[in-house]
Amino acid sequence: MVQILMASKLLQLQSKAFEASKFVAKNGSSYYKQLLEQNKQYIQEPPTVEKCNELSKQLFYTRLASIPGRTESFWKELDYVKNLWKNRQELKVENAGIAALFGLECFAWFCAGEIVGRGFTFTGYYV
Repeated sequence: MVQILMASKLLQLQSKAFEASKFVAKNGSSYYKQLLEQNKQYIQEPPTVEKCNELSKQLFYTRLASIPGRTESFWKELDYVKNLWKNRQELKVENAGIAALFGLECFAWFCAGEIVGRGFTFTGYYV
């Protein structure tokens, strides 16, 4: 009984996968062309290796130049958290709950990343 049910589910899955691949084959190129047309202002012509190297250097040094601003923001956030900790008696239950939920969400994303990194296994790494 279970095998028949699983076989029917497999056939349904195969049929949906076939429909999806037909849809992509039919509409994929038009979507690609539309996407390129909408974002043509970002396309560098001609696409040479030199131009790619220049853009990668621009990105690297732009990110490097943003470090002082990001460190300043980090220290401001840290000072805010320190201030909250000093005045924790005045902390509302609502704000504490939001902070707890945020910590739980961070932990959940960490666990999801670990599972993805292990190749979608819960028990461990493939050796």
